[in-house]
Amino acid sequence: MQVSVESSEGLERRMTVEIPAEKVNDAVEKRLKEIARTVKLDGFRPGKVPLSVVRKRFSHDAQNEVFGDLVQSSYFEALMQEKLNPAGEPSIEPLEKPADAGMAYVAVFEVMPEVKLNPLSDATVTRPTAEVTDEDMTEMVEKLRKQRTTWNEVDRAAADGDQVTINFKGFIDGEAFDGGSADGVPLEIGSKGMIEGFEEGLIGAKAGDKRTLELTFPESYHAESLAGKPATFEVEVTKVSEAALPEVNDEFIKAFGVTEDGVEGFYKEIRGNMTRELEEKIRGLVKEQVMDVLLEVNPLDVPKALITREAQVLMEQTKANLAQGGQGSNINLPVELFEDQAKKRVSLGLIIAEVLSTNKIELDEGRVREKIEQFAQTYEEPQQVIDYYYNNKEQLAGIQNLVLEEQVVDWVLDQVKVEESESGFDAIMNPAPKDIEAADE
Repeated sequence: MQVSVESSEGLERRMTVEIPAEKVNDAVEKRLKEIARTVKLDGFRPGKVPLSVVRKRFSHDAQNEVFGDLVQSSYFEALMQEKLNPAGEPSIEPLEKPADAGMAYVAVFEVMPEVKLNPLSDATVTRPTAEVTDEDMTEMVEKLRKQRTTWNEVDRAAADGDQVTINFKGFIDGEAFDGGSADGVPLEIGSKGMIEGFEEGLIGAKAGDKRTLELTFPESYHAESLAGKPATFEVEVTKVSEAALPEVNDEFIKAFGVTEDGVEGFYKEIRGNMTRELEEKIRGLVKEQVMDVLLEVNPLDVPKALITREAQVLMEQTKANLAQGGQGSNINLPVELFEDQAKKRVSLGLIIAEVLSTNKIELDEGRVREKIEQFAQTYEEPQQVIDYYYNNKEQLAGIQNLVLEEQVVDWVLDQVKVEESESGFDAIMNPAPKDIEAADE
């Protein structure tokens, strides 16, 4: 068998494999004999058809079958001979050869990239630092109180922050439009649950008042038939209510499962939860930077086959998530939407694997156990959760991969410059959206 390899664009290879005539003929002859033992032809008893007749009738079929078998066996033999690591299935192109000259084909495929890790000493990772302050605690408790707001009806004009109960009808060009009318709708003024101007137009209204609002739907409105159009709303206010926040007492804290140490224990648990969330968020921000550093310092030419495969997985996951959320499972999502994310994930997977291999980083089973126990703490029966993970290979593998990534992050942090940046709980947990440059700049 003769093998030659040509490098095409990027990671693509064209491998030509030539199989000598003797090997092909032996394989064809063997196949014809197998056919002769089972073939049924008129005028002959089963298994008694002369080989010459079988050869005349089935030679073409035998050659096709032999070609497929020889391609499969010789392809992997050629890969080993040339020390090639394919990234996906090959495309096989048969080559024309005289009948007495054997067989030949070209296998076109991509190879896995060679990953060489570059030094990280010039890279910098910023680690934000913060602690949970008393002010943070107060804001969190206020949020929890607002989540359990009750509304008390009042006999006065509505103000910002009040809740009004309304009946309304919407019209465009004098005609009522679908979805533009409803009765008995509770609406908190200032919640921005309606289009701009609607809630503001009800400030000062009392129960029994009627108001006409002349508004315009935003250009980006989700219903294209309404986007950018002027509309008239006839609104009747049937009730005005003001918010009443619950007191932080034993009754209130029972709703959060706190049964020991009263209000003091409640605040202690809230602070503990906020601290854990803050630490987890900081770890996530640092990990994100580490992964970006690995990608930036170790650029890779990624096989298209792997990107396509990963993009398909991401698309299917997204469709499944949408279906779980009540949206149609048959929604059409072009796979191209996921290619950039897929390329990043494939690149990181290859780089992380090389970091683990080169530095002989082995899975820390103690950290796996610790991670599972952390998850289990939030459940009433922690041991059942721990047993579930250790008895479920797929779930356990997910935790193991997570721990391996954390070990890689630790290794990277030992290589790069780490700068600390003082911050606050809210700034870290609820970062302001980044400025978006205008498209024409």
